[in-house]
Amino acid sequence: MIPKAFILSNLQGLPFVSPEIILTATIILLLVVGVVLPRYRLVFTVLALLGLIGSLLPLWKLPPPQPNLTYLSGLFVWDWLTFFFKPFFVVAGGFVILMTQASGDIDNVEYSECTILVLAVTMGMMLLVASKDLLMIFLAFETMGILSYLLVGMRAGDVRSGEAALKYVLYGAFTSGTMLFGFSLLFGLAGSTDLMEISRQVVAASQNSQDKILLIVAVLFFLAGLLFKTASFPFHFWCPDVYEGAPTPITAFLSVGPKAAGFALFIRLFYPLFTTGAQGGMYESISGLDWPSILALVSALTMTLGNVAAIHQNNLKRLLAYSSIAHAGYLLMGIVALSDLGLRAVTFYLVVYLFMNLGAFGVVAMVANGGGSEEIDSYRGLGSRAPYVCVAMAIFLFSLIGLPPFAGFVGKIYLFAAVIYKKIYWLAVVAALNTVVSLYYYLRVVKAMFLEKPIEESQMQISLGSHALLLALLIPTLGLGIYWQPLAKVVSGMF
Repeated sequence: MIPKAFILSNLQGLPFVSPEIILTATIILLLVVGVVLPRYRLVFTVLALLGLIGSLLPLWKLPPPQPNLTYLSGLFVWDWLTFFFKPFFVVAGGFVILMTQASGDIDNVEYSECTILVLAVTMGMMLLVASKDLLMIFLAFETMGILSYLLVGMRAGDVRSGEAALKYVLYGAFTSGTMLFGFSLLFGLAGSTDLMEISRQVVAASQNSQDKILLIVAVLFFLAGLLFKTASFPFHFWCPDVYEGAPTPITAFLSVGPKAAGFALFIRLFYPLFTTGAQGGMYESISGLDWPSILALVSALTMTLGNVAAIHQNNLKRLLAYSSIAHAGYLLMGIVALSDLGLRAVTFYLVVYLFMNLGAFGVVAMVANGGGSEEIDSYRGLGSRAPYVCVAMAIFLFSLIGLPPFAGFVGKIYLFAAVIYKKIYWLAVVAALNTVVSLYYYLRVVKAMFLEKPIEESQMQISLGSHALLLALLIPTLGLGIYWQPLAKVVSGMF
């Protein structure tokens, strides 16, 4: 018989999963509506957005986040990381649904399925960021991953979409299995799947030479799954093909949602398990586990490979895919800094990256819908045919470079400050050189839009809703570059 105290304890934890419960109810409602009204895109959009907004409302009635506030038998934790990233994923999902609504990439029948899957992936990311148990982490990780595969292969009749989905599945299956094996090694060492218990056992195991070897192997296997999800070297090969083959709104979603979840998982796993102390806001890696040095090398290789490979791209989605790889390298700088400043920099930059990257992909989708293509040649002279869209694209690209006074500049300053404060000067130099390299391929797009002759003279037709969506992404991209203190204050309170 199940103890009464156990039942009551779990019932008390239900308010903490109310966002996921509301999203689940929304998904079920949309499944029913999809049978009755399969071709009414606006109905799906409104219901999905109401579900996302409704999932946030319970958060403000919950107790203040605390590092030790667990619920549902200790599987989840209500801390600042959970509190911050749940709204983050909702915002990402909301923008992508609006982008999909305006997109011509996905027809009416596919749109209902796409909306449901975006909500389901959002729910998986919420569960992932709150998990503090290895099994729950893996289940949430796979929920997010498997549903992402379906999103990529959404267009059943499109050969490119099917190829992209297949590559994504193969890479994902391999790296997920590798990461799970790393989890099993940790479980064997600690005898528990709870992160707090594992962290205590890891410190003891690091003093034993045989156990230390297992820890090193476990760390390397962890990295396989996390580097895949964040599109980092050497598990980045899937990214350009998947981004090019998937519908553009889905590509935008993958570039910010699962990537941010991967970095949140980096923080959730590596800092409690493989670091000691937090004195003066600085951490130390556990003796014999020099994973920050490995990640620093991965960071440098990732940003260099992404930027150099982007130079020769003529397809804008592939160019932004390699740009996404490069930005993963920048974000890893904050992880290897082993400091609260580094963690704040990662969190701050993810917010900035959300708006500027979604904006860039949004413009790609709008140009394609307006009769253009994904090739850079299609953007020649576009500044005279769709001036507002092109100015917005230029701002997003300038922000991705890290030029002032845009939000990307402030985000990169935080990342550079973190590694310089840690005295990892060589990584800061590599990042600075890579920023200079990125100037070429980003400005190549700007040059095509404003300085080259247009292929056509007629004005490109962009809907009013698309203009409004761009404006919603432009405001934070500009605003956080000028007045970033409120966001900086929020992230400083997290770590």
